[in-house]
Amino acid sequence: MILYRYILKNHVAPFIYSIVTLMLIFLLQFMMKFADRLVGKGLSIFVIAKLVAYNLAWMVVLVVPMATLIATLMAFGTMSQNNEITVMKSSGISLYKMMLSPLLMSVIIGYLLLLFNNDVLPDANHQAKILMEDISRKKPTLSLEPGVFSQEVSNYAILVRGINKKTNALKDVLIYDYSDPTKLDIVTAKKGKLYFSKDQTKLIMDLWDGQIHESDLAHPNYYRKMIFTKDRIAMNASQFTFQQTGPGVPRGDRELSAHAMLKIIDSLDVIRGKAIRTLNNATNRYLYEIPNTNLPPINYSSHGRESKELVYIRALNNVRTAQNIVLANYYMVASLNDQISQYWVEVHKKYAIPVACIIFVLIGAPLGIMVKKGGFGAAASISLFFFLLYWAFLIGGEKLADRDLLSPFWGMWSANILLGIAGIILTTKTVQETVKLNFVFLKKFVPKQWRNFENENSINENS
Repeated sequence: MILYRYILKNHVAPFIYSIVTLMLIFLLQFMMKFADRLVGKGLSIFVIAKLVAYNLAWMVVLVVPMATLIATLMAFGTMSQNNEITVMKSSGISLYKMMLSPLLMSVIIGYLLLLFNNDVLPDANHQAKILMEDISRKKPTLSLEPGVFSQEVSNYAILVRGINKKTNALKDVLIYDYSDPTKLDIVTAKKGKLYFSKDQTKLIMDLWDGQIHESDLAHPNYYRKMIFTKDRIAMNASQFTFQQTGPGVPRGDRELSAHAMLKIIDSLDVIRGKAIRTLNNATNRYLYEIPNTNLPPINYSSHGRESKELVYIRALNNVRTAQNIVLANYYMVASLNDQISQYWVEVHKKYAIPVACIIFVLIGAPLGIMVKKGGFGAAASISLFFFLLYWAFLIGGEKLADRDLLSPFWGMWSANILLGIAGIILTTKTVQETVKLNFVFLKKFVPKQWRNFENENSINENS
């Protein structure tokens, strides 16, 4: 029992370190990708923090399996490098027993990740999507440039000759008002001031010493001119403020739990069954029943040619109608098949990724013993290779399954099955001590800072 705790203890620090490091890398990538959508929007820190927090969910799903592989490689690599594995084997402890506690812990981690995939990830993805759509609809703060027409405010064109950026004071203002479709108002003023209302929903413009020229588009002869000392225009500014969408937005397949998707699949199966029956009935009717029906002979009238053409036109219309009915039902069945496949892909994915934690322990333990390197750089390079291989199979399987070229089960589970078989073979070979591997060539795929970190650790250990 002490030995099991010791082996498990060697996994804790690398696992935590791997999660923190990988989360920071994914977070940096996310910020670089979406920075252009966030900068210049005038968003508060709270809104940006919410967006980052919601997107941390899918990062956790990717990071945990990879961190499991890195932690297993580092733990067994360090013990092999320090000859602890040799001492354990000489004491009669096989590799199978050494892997028992990491495997049990990987089962627990996989189960927790499965709960996370069904209870936390769908809601986080849904909220992230809504928040990102709300942010994308928000325009930057209104900016006026002297001598340039601004049409950022809907139904208004604004031109100013001078503007004080500090006080928002305007000089020589010209406004074209299109808010009323039947009228065109032109407002001029010598001075003005621009500001938002307290609730940020209205853009207020106070004007002094100006004129209003009003014309009616329906009556060209109508014209009215008004002179004012002070006037105020309130314009809609909803596009310049951030407003979150309320509940009730439809959810996609990645925003639902496996249980919810299974219910949708059952409903789609019922609809597909009805559509298939309708398609079969339409096909049988228009392809088999009608052509074999003994129709009475056609009696043409004395006009002859006109009656024949009319009969041909009606027959052609009937054929086109039959074709449209059959094709409409066929496309409906095909669309339902695509939807069901997409939902099944997401259901299998929610279970396949947590199982990868167990698979990576089967791969990481024998590889760590063979390589005899416990540094983060070596572990990261090997993990990167296997994780890229895993995600290539997963993403490729998802694309093929979505197009009905592969079943959703094989599309999502093929990576686990292949890597699981590889892990079993590696474990067996390691127990038999029939193979020794060297993954030094994979270090070139690792960032330099990770390799420098490993070298510093090696120097410290030797000193």
